[in-house]
Amino acid sequence: MARKIVCLMVATMLLLTVFAGCGASKPAASTEPAKAEASKEAAPAPKPDGKQIVLRLAEIHPKGYPTELGDEEFARLVGEKTKGRIKVEVYFGAQLGQEKAVIEQVQFGAIDFARISVSPVAEFAKELNVLQLPYIYRDREHMWKVLQGPIGDDLLKSVEKAKMVGLNWYDAGARSFYNSKKEIKSVEDLKGLKIRVQESKLMMGLVKALGASPTPMPMGDVYSALQTGVIDGAENNWPSYISASHFEVAKNYTVDRHTMVPEITVASKQTMDKLSKEDQEAIRAAAKEAIEFQKAKWIEQEKKDEEKAKAAGCKITYLDDKTVAEFQKAVAPLYDDAKDFADLIKKIQETK
Repeated sequence: MARKIVCLMVATMLLLTVFAGCGASKPAASTEPAKAEASKEAAPAPKPDGKQIVLRLAEIHPKGYPTELGDEEFARLVGEKTKGRIKVEVYFGAQLGQEKAVIEQVQFGAIDFARISVSPVAEFAKELNVLQLPYIYRDREHMWKVLQGPIGDDLLKSVEKAKMVGLNWYDAGARSFYNSKKEIKSVEDLKGLKIRVQESKLMMGLVKALGASPTPMPMGDVYSALQTGVIDGAENNWPSYISASHFEVAKNYTVDRHTMVPEITVASKQTMDKLSKEDQEAIRAAAKEAIEFQKAKWIEQEKKDEEKAKAAGCKITYLDDKTVAEFQKAVAPLYDDAKDFADLIKKIQETK
């Protein structure tokens, strides 16, 4: 009897040990698949050759804007020319910040490329101010002969002193005045109006020369400033007037075409220095090839937006040659302020 009891107790202990072991192994078995799945989700996307470099390009304008389309074409060409070794990601709509902040980030390598207006870059490379002088070009064709020739190449190199590499120029059309107060038919009509300008000494001087009051502010603040009366007007091209919805709050657009300021694409010198010479050349070539694509998109968009402004009930005023001559006379003193670059100005004006 005692022997039976002992055997029963041993059997019971063995069963308990087996059940306990099974219970302990269950969590371990259930966590392994979870760990494997988590590892799978965290794994980066496969790269073409395991060495793909991803670079960021900052763009202030919205997706579909002519310069943003130029950026996308540049990115496509870089990928094509490097066989996928380099991928350029375009961050449109000022996702990476306004132009002044973007320039600073490009300078110390936090952003790899940026498509920006010449105006803020000219604060670092003074000779670029010449491209912003009012009425310096006879027309668009004249401007492109300058930009795509030796003069344009030298000006691209001028940004290197600011730790940036100039890659190309993009079309930004002609800038004209618009406001919420009245139709502008003469220089006299501009007097006393508060006009938003880019953060540029030259652009402030231009507006002052025409008798208006310049108010520097970021592009992103202009709509609300027009809406609330902080400013009376601004100056920009057709696509910007429409894409930023300024036509909703400033219905008077005067086609005076006072400046034809190109856009510039720059790269961080730090970024470029880290790349092979082969990849640097591929990037430069892609930037040059993207120009014609962007120019065509610009002209196409400009025509559409001018018609859109008319359809929206905006008052469009086209100045005759006599009135344009009055504008030219009023801003002529700005050329005296640029006398340090008299030779460059002469070369531009004599370009055929």
